[in-house]
Amino acid sequence: MTSEFDSQSGRAMLELRKSLLRGEFHPGERLSELALVARLGVSRTPIRLALERLAHEGLLEMLPLGGFQVRQFNLADILDSIEMRGVLEGTAARMAAERFCDREEMRAIGDLQERMDAITLETAESFASYMDLNEAFHTAMANLAKSPMLIRSLAYVKTLPFAAPSAMVYARSKLPKSAEMFIIGQEQHHAMLEAIEHRQGSRAEALAREHARLARRNLESVLADETIQNCVPGASLIKFPPTTVRP
Repeated sequence: MTSEFDSQSGRAMLELRKSLLRGEFHPGERLSELALVARLGVSRTPIRLALERLAHEGLLEMLPLGGFQVRQFNLADILDSIEMRGVLEGTAARMAAERFCDREEMRAIGDLQERMDAITLETAESFASYMDLNEAFHTAMANLAKSPMLIRSLAYVKTLPFAAPSAMVYARSKLPKSAEMFIIGQEQHHAMLEAIEHRQGSRAEALAREHARLARRNLESVLADETIQNCVPGASLIKFPPTTVRP
């Protein structure tokens, strides 16, 4: 019974997370368990567990008198989450340079990069493939660090809007000089792999942190262009300060 509830709550959590990031719920909106039972076709216990997990991730807030509402993010939250990913991935890259054991580990992550290099970003399918490979690349780099604590911390940060490595890939393609930005990102990947392979921990860490800053630059450019904001998962959850003039 426990495994059945875990499976149902896991599916419910994934579906709810997708709905939140697609803007199907509004910031500050209270989520009704009964309405979600009808929407997702599972019982209240898995729904409640899914809501608790999403609150733990930071996408929902628990109300003082019970229940959950959709969290609203400000720009500082978003930029901080990207910065934290950079710090953690920088640490992962440094530890990977210090801890990887054999060339086979490097060949596996190098193969992912070669497959990314071969993709021409011209269709929706190619973007999907690129995003999957990019996520796999970042996961493989974290795994090279051989630190369960670091991997858990990274997994938490990447659940937040805009913080995942591929969060900006599709929206970035709509920006001026998008091809140039993709080239820079790929060059940074290659440089990180080279630094790890040569056990240059400090260089690998600095490159990984700079790579995350590229995501921040992309986000700031996207948010300055209202016509492509909808390409970014979670854009509807952003609260702009009153003094900020939205584009």
